Amino acid sequence: MNKNDLYALLFSNFRLNPTQGQNLVMRHLAAFLLSEKNNPLYLLKGYAGTGKTTVVGALVRVLPLLKMGFVLLAPTGRAAKVLQSYSGKAAYTIHRKIYRRRTSADGSIQLTIAPNNHKNTLFIVDEASMIGDNSTTSNMFASNNLLDDLMAYVQEGENCRLMLIGDHAQLPPVGTDSSPALNLAYLKATYDLTAAEFELDEVMRQELESGILYHATGLRLKLQQEQFEMPVFDRSGFADVVQVGGDDFEDLLNEAFGGKDFGKSVIICRSNRRANNFNQAVRARIFGYEEMISGGELLMVVKNNYYWASESESMGFIANGDMLVVNRISRIEEMYGFVFADADISFPDYPEENPIQVKLLLDTLLLETPSLGESDYRRLSEAIEEDYMDVTNRGQRKAKLRSNPYYNALQVKFAYALTCHKTQGGQWPIVFVDGGGLPADA
Repeated sequence: MNKNDLYALLFSNFRLNPTQGQNLVMRHLAAFLLSEKNNPLYLLKGYAGTGKTTVVGALVRVLPLLKMGFVLLAPTGRAAKVLQSYSGKAAYTIHRKIYRRRTSADGSIQLTIAPNNHKNTLFIVDEASMIGDNSTTSNMFASNNLLDDLMAYVQEGENCRLMLIGDHAQLPPVGTDSSPALNLAYLKATYDLTAAEFELDEVMRQELESGILYHATGLRLKLQQEQFEMPVFDRSGFADVVQVGGDDFEDLLNEAFGGKDFGKSVIICRSNRRANNFNQAVRARIFGYEEMISGGELLMVVKNNYYWASESESMGFIANGDMLVVNRISRIEEMYGFVFADADISFPDYPEENPIQVKLLLDTLLLETPSLGESDYRRLSEAIEEDYMDVTNRGQRKAKLRSNPYYNALQVKFAYALTCHKTQGGQWPIVFVDGGGLPADA
């Protein structure tokens, strides 16, 4: 098949009238999929509403006709769930696909890059703006660099290629100023690959009546023009953007969260402090919870944890950002100056996974920092290590510490309200955006 034939095949599977930009992308993809150059990579960027998802839908319908496999990936479980919903195909988190756990002789656990046994396969990675190239995400990854590891994994396969999809107006990885996975010059300078890019900037006609898209586009323009004054939202004429407050707000929260359909709604906040306030309000006024934590709660993991995931399970480890539902609390106890709960939990974004028993560190629930601070973590470690002072060999004592369930307790926060970074890559039918004390006309 030549490039023109492949373009025609992509066009026939598009199912909508493509924009000029989408037409160009299909021509690019035809050349990319047939390229025999070294380690082909295609970077597709696009504004909200420009049809990146429509392009992916056409692509996954055509690839089997080329006898080419594909793997759909995203940085988080929620983003993978969204990718799966619009593609109609199974999607996975990057870490579940490319890492395997390895236990060393001293009991420490590291994640190594899994062997890539795929042949003639396209790896499609959505929400690529979230992929970091430093060690801020975890110290247990194979190279402390998720972008490095993804590149190494894909390039190990036979005739495999990579497509990165994202929007540079999205938030970059925490602790960075930009998204390296969306920077073509950086990718070409850092990795051995042949790469091209395109950015979709024409909003699809069927999206033009969306107030959410209208305001997202307005914010993008302000960023591009470096206009940082407070944005003003025009709510007139848009059914999907409303301002609420007072009793109306509580009624809407009751409607949104009362049924405990946790895929239905979220409150987005600009800080952990504001998220904590809303989480406590939802727990007390909507659910009537008075305890520190109760069965039925929705939580988010805020620090990677490999202790509680059995090596035989596909998940490998429990990742920062994973959502949990507490099925049952069997015990709450205070130990080593901290509060812990023994809980049975499920993973709503991974319905194929069985519930597991874990120990939760409850002190992180209302922290105004992303996770337990270094000084507190050291205090916990030292307190636990005192229990093993009868072990004179320091290496053996550290090994016992690393296998202690209190030391490995899951760090979690309530997840009815989340910060902007934590919601990135997700979709909800109802989204409340906290104005954070902004004036009524903002």
